[in-house]
Formats: sequence, C-alpha cells, structure tokens
Amino acid sequence: MRNRPLSVSIRLALACALTAGAAHAQPLAEEPAAATASRLAQAPDALPLVVIDRAQIDASGHVLLADILRDLPQASFGNFRPQSGSSAQALANIDLRGLGAGRTLVLVDGRRIAASPVSASFGADLNAIPLALVERIEVYAGGASAIHGQDAVGGVVNLVTRRHFDGVQLRVGHAASEVRGGDLDDMSMVFGVGSERTRLIGGASKARRGMLFTRDQIGGEARGVGLFGNNYYNWSTGALEVVPGFSCDQGAFYLLPTGVCSFDFNDVAANEAKVANTSVFLRGEHQINDRWQVHASASVARVESFGRYAPTPGQVVVDDGTPNDINGGVACGAAGCAPGTTDGLPTYYYHRFAAAGNRDNFTDTTRADYLVGFQGQLTDTLDMDFGLRRSDYKYVELGRGYIVSDLANQLANDGRYDLSDPFGASPEVLSSLQATISREASMREDTVYATVNASLFGMAGGTSHAVFGAERVTTRYRDQYDSLSEAGRVLGTAGNSAGGDRDYTAVFAEWRLPFTPRLDLTLAARYDDFDRLDGQFSPQAKLRWQPLDVLTLRAQWEQGFRTPGLDITTQLPSPSNEFINDPRTCSVLGQPPFCQVQVPVVAIGNPLLASEQSEHLGAGVVYQPLDALRLSLDYTRTRVEDTIVRYRAQDLVNSELDPSIFGPLPDGLGVFRAADGSVREVVVGFGNGGAVEVDALDLVVAADFSLGRYGELGSELAVSRLLRYEILSAGGVGSSFEGRFGYPETRARLATTWSLGDLSIGWRAHGIQGQSSGSANNRIGSYVTHDLSLAWQTPWRATLSAGVNNVGDRYPALRAFDGRPFNFNLYTSYGRTPYLRYTQTF
Repeated sequence: MRNRPLSVSIRLALACALTAGAAHAQPLAEEPAAATASRLAQAPDALPLVVIDRAQIDASGHVLLADILRDLPQASFGNFRPQSGSSAQALANIDLRGLGAGRTLVLVDGRRIAASPVSASFGADLNAIPLALVERIEVYAGGASAIHGQDAVGGVVNLVTRRHFDGVQLRVGHAASEVRGGDLDDMSMVFGVGSERTRLIGGASKARRGMLFTRDQIGGEARGVGLFGNNYYNWSTGALEVVPGFSCDQGAFYLLPTGVCSFDFNDVAANEAKVANTSVFLRGEHQINDRWQVHASASVARVESFGRYAPTPGQVVVDDGTPNDINGGVACGAAGCAPGTTDGLPTYYYHRFAAAGNRDNFTDTTRADYLVGFQGQLTDTLDMDFGLRRSDYKYVELGRGYIVSDLANQLANDGRYDLSDPFGASPEVLSSLQATISREASMREDTVYATVNASLFGMAGGTSHAVFGAERVTTRYRDQYDSLSEAGRVLGTAGNSAGGDRDYTAVFAEWRLPFTPRLDLTLAARYDDFDRLDGQFSPQAKLRWQPLDVLTLRAQWEQGFRTPGLDITTQLPSPSNEFINDPRTCSVLGQPPFCQVQVPVVAIGNPLLASEQSEHLGAGVVYQPLDALRLSLDYTRTRVEDTIVRYRAQDLVNSELDPSIFGPLPDGLGVFRAADGSVREVVVGFGNGGAVEVDALDLVVAADFSLGRYGELGSELAVSRLLRYEILSAGGVGSSFEGRFGYPETRARLATTWSLGDLSIGWRAHGIQGQSSGSANNRIGSYVTHDLSLAWQTPWRATLSAGVNNVGDRYPALRAFDGRPFNFNLYTSYGRTPYLRYTQTF
C-alpha cells in the first residue's frame, strides 16, 4: 500500500478538481477540533466527530472512563473488560470498528499516551485515566496517522481535560448492582482559581468497584467442567479415569457422567477483579506577557486490583515404580513397586492442586504524566507551541498459590504428595511445592515537540492557515518475569520477559484552503523516521462542500500505519508443546494422515515484524432543515494490510504445506523438520499476513426543541452499522464475519433529556443487534437496555443526581463465548444498578 505516489496524486487532484463551481454562502463559525482529527480549526460539520461532553458524562451514571466508552455504537464488538486472576485483571481499552484496541489511538489533550506495559501491542489502559479529569471526549472513527502517526488506523479517542473552572467542587456517589460484588463507590474534588494572568485547576478522585465472583454472575450456577480434576491416563484403555482411592466429592470436586473427575472452578474463582483507581491532577497556565504563555500539567493515577483464579491445574508425571505410579488400576503405594511388577510406563495425572488453595493475584499500576510547554506569537501571522512531555507507566504484579511443576513432580515421585489423598498432605509439603510469582513492567515515553501555526494568505472563504511541526519521541519498555516463570517451571501461567527501546522523529504539516465560504480542502502529511523500523509516510485529504444552506457534504481519505509492539518483537523464547496435524510426521510414526501429534514449540518475540499499512476512505452528508433538527450519515471504508496476527503451530504447518491457500511462512517464524521429514520444532509468535476490510455506516439524528414554559427537550439517535467485516488470510482467502455470533452488524444508542429550570430527567436506550452462526448455541437475539437519570440543581449550589442503569434488569443470553458463559466484552451482567450522587460547588 506504500510507495504509490501516482495513486496519491490522482486522489489529491480529484479532490482539488471538486472545488470548481462552488456557490457563495455566509461563512460558518469555525471551532478547533482539539487535535483529534485535525490540528487546524474546522467548521463544526467538517468532520464526523462524536462528542461526549461533561453533562452527558454525568448523566450516564458511570464513574469509570471505560464504562463510558463501552456504550459507543462504534465499539462494534465491545471492548476488553478487566478479567480476574490475570495480568489484565485491571486493564480496559477501546476498540473501534472491531479493528482491535492496538489500532485505536488514545490521546489526552491531543497528545498520545503511552501504551500499557502489560499489553504494549493493544493500546492504552483506560482504567489508568481518571474520569474526573475529563471535560469532554471526542471520538473520530477514521484514520488519523497523518496527524498523530502510528496506531491511528481504526480511530482516535481524545480526552480533553478540564481547564476553565473557578471554585471548589466536591462529589461523592454510590452505585449498587443487582448482582453481588459489582457495587461502585466514587468521590472526587476539583478546584480552580485564577487571576488576570494566571489560572490553576486541580483535583483528586477515587473510584472503586468490588470483586465479582463467577458463582454470583449469570451462568455461574453451572459447574465448571474440565479434565483437570483428579484423573490419570490409563494406558490399557486409552482413557482418563479417576485416581484410585480418591473420593471425587471433596470440596469442589465432582464426578462427571463419563466417570471423569472434574473440578467446579466456577465455585471459587472471580470473574472480575476488585479494582480501585486513585488519582491526582494539576494544570496551570500563566500569561508571561501579551504574546507568550507558559502552561504545565501533571497527573498521577494509581490502579490497584485483587483477583482470584481457581487452584492451579496441571499435569503431574510420576516415574514407573514410584509410590504414585498406577499399574492395572492400583497405585504402587508408599514403598513403591517391586522391580518387574510394573508396566514399565510412567503415569500421567491430570490434577487440580485444590489442597494448595486458590491462586490470588495482586496488581499495582502507577501512571504519571508531566508536561510543560510554551505558546506564543512569533509574529502577527505566526504562532508557536513547543514543550516537553513525559509519560511514565509502571506495573507490579504478585501471584500467590502457584505450583512449581518440577517440585510437584518430585514430591509426587517420592510419595510425599499422595495424589490419591492430596488433602492429607502436610502444610510443609503443600508450602514446598508453591511459589509466589512476580512481574514488573514499565513503559516510559519522552516527547519533545514544536509546532508553528501560520496565517498564510486571504482566500474567498477566509484566511488560509497551515501548521508545521516536529516531535522526537523516545520509548523505553521493560517487562520482567520472575526466574521460575521465565524458565516455564510454573503451572497456570503464561508469557515471558521482554524489553526494548524505540526512538523516532516525526515531521508533519497540515494546510487548510478555504476556496469559498462553502468549500474548503485540508491537506495533511506526516513522515515518521524510526530507528529500528522502516520510515512511514502518511498523507491525508479532507474536503467539505456546502452546496445548500441546509446541506453539507464531507469526505476524507488517508493512508496510515501501525507499528509492531515492543512486547511481541522482544519477548524471550518460551518453550511448550502443541498438538498438530502433519501428514508427513504421522507417516513417520506409522499413523493415519489425519493423526494428532504433540510437537515441541518455542514462542518468540519476532524482531522481523513489519508495520501494518492502512487506507481509509470516508464520505458523508449533513442535513439540517431546521435549527432544532440535524441529521448526518457517514460511510467509511478501512483496509489494513500486512496485519500482525498470532501464528500457532498448526497455522505455520498449514502455510508450509500449502502456501497458495494459507499464505507463505511469515518472516521470523518457521517449521523445522528432522531428516526423516517429521516436525522437529515449530517456532511460533506474531507475524505479518493477510488483511482486514471494514465498511461501515454511521447515522446520527439530533433534535432540540423548546417547549416554552414546559421546558426543553433534546434527543439524539446514533446508529453504527457494519456493512462488511472481512478477514483475508495471507493466501488471499476471505471470510466475512458481520452478523456472525460475536460480531453484531448494528449497535445503537438513543438519549433523550427533558429539562425544566433546575430539574432534568434523562432516558437512554442501548441496543445490540442479534447474531447467528447457524447452530442454536451460536445464535443470540437482539439486546436492549434502558437507563433513567434525574438531576436537581439545588438552591445551595449543589446537584443531587439519582438514576438506574439497566432499569429492566436485563441480562445477556447464556451463549458460551471465548471460554465464558456469555460475550464478556460485548455485554455487561451487573443487572439493574441504581445510583445516587451528590455534588457540592463552592
């Protein structure tokens, strides 16, 4: 998709040619887009921005930024939700159009924030950004790499912070969910002071959500099912059987109808972790003289979480003849088996270490952001903005109750850990096979930036403006696991250490040409020069034409890119085993060609990953027949090539055997065979391959009516529909997913507010279209929830807010998805949630 200057030239020429024949009209008021999709002031209808202001934030009843963005219709397939017991138990992100969180860029005041070191390839952590800091949220579901560089492929979310506030505001609230454990508590303080030349605003906030156990959620009453209860592999029958002498009714163990001993992990594990977010922020501005101003800001957020997993599952291997070795359905016993009386084979146990207790994870995340900058006039036609910024993200995780595989095997081999009576093990034995695991990660970005805004010359539609700038960004990433986890010796964990640096310098420009009051064209370009990756050029064009007073046409085109994350390019090798089907290996083993065989696998960070390339095209119409009525319809098409995807062992074997269908083997990964042709090892990881194409329509209908002495009524309907969501393999084979189970075609939101004097009442409806992939288990109906809110501005400068989210106590249908009883990222299961908040202003 790169290096196509002719294609770029044709598009720009066509855009300029459309300027002919424009009619005259009165100039429209222009507003800055807060650097969300443009660094230049634009007409209000020039870009398809979604704006959520502070009033809408307060009316939503939410106190976490992630919950606000989950309601976006453009979050087509939902957003990642914190999941208990893992490194991501306090992480939340935003995914626009289903293109992935790593392709959605998050900004604060128009500047990117560092990605979470926990998942450096998958975007910013929304839980580390305090909602009390935010004045409004701007969302642009289109490409913006020409403005912001890497990762702005699927869209941009810009969090504009509070700047104009005088006085002190205190707020406290509580929300109680129908489902036990989902309660929310929040409190915040914001203050603002100022003089003729100086302004200061700051505050602090705390929000906390309780732990939600699986057993308390919908679907949690069903027992967890798995092979890792207390079973062994019977070599004679080729089946799993209950360990002789073990009573499979202790604690959460139970017997399946097939005779296999299972463990009900739903009874003890948490689905969502307990999360607490504490933050402080401060911003100051000082007018040095008539031309120059200095501004500085600082914010620190700390996110603490506690999550719980069920006891560790794992395979225990005991040697032939040792006390736990089973022969003919009988264990050898404490003295072991006499030589010559065994089957000569080891015994494989599929065991849940319930006697050792649950796995508990504690995480502590600190995100600090500091900026100091200067703004001023160089001349009457040149303005300048330059400064320094540091974003520092640190993460610490401790996990207790994990099992060291080598120690478990040793204790089972010498008989001290009796697998027929694990609850009879002494505290010393149980303690000796456990380990406390740890992980420390950090992501630091330092930025030096400078921009110059120039008033160039007059045109029929006003002054032509341009902005030129440059920035230098240095990134330092570290992710360190404990030594046992690094060596792959801990059961129930995954991942390995990683770390690396990345520096780049970018230059950019944007130029707005108002040919007439009704027609303007904005051109933008950016070049990012990376120290260890290929440089990237990103062009962009935006066109606005108003043929009638009530009608505006708009269009956007851009090429962009996404760089591979430092985590997936630098991770240390991590050995494991995977089952594959490979006819050549099956033949060597004397098995049929469709056999499944376990082979050694090494997962690596792939330093040969290249950047993804994207192209975005958008066109829309805005129709406003009345001052009180506005309609907009926008079409977007996004194509991402050389997509970065995870390749598992079978994927690579398929690519090696038939590259015409599955595509060639990605650079850096491969299948290695022995002299006889059998698979000796597979090196897996992330690679470039395939593409994704998304076509979407966004409809917005907004109305504001005055009811005279009966108040004001405002309503907005927002609908986002996916016309096509297609994933293409590296071999060019495409599959369309829109409307399939887990991939709804349409999401919608209807918000209505009636206000009279100091009283306002709001109603919001959120809809997700049903999905189907054929079978009844992969079919789900449409899902609609309703929220009510009420706010009263009291005579003593206080606001009393009350409401109920999910008034109808609606729950998603129980259709298993991604290992959970329902689609955890698309739906919520807190049930009816009433809330009450009090805000006092002084």
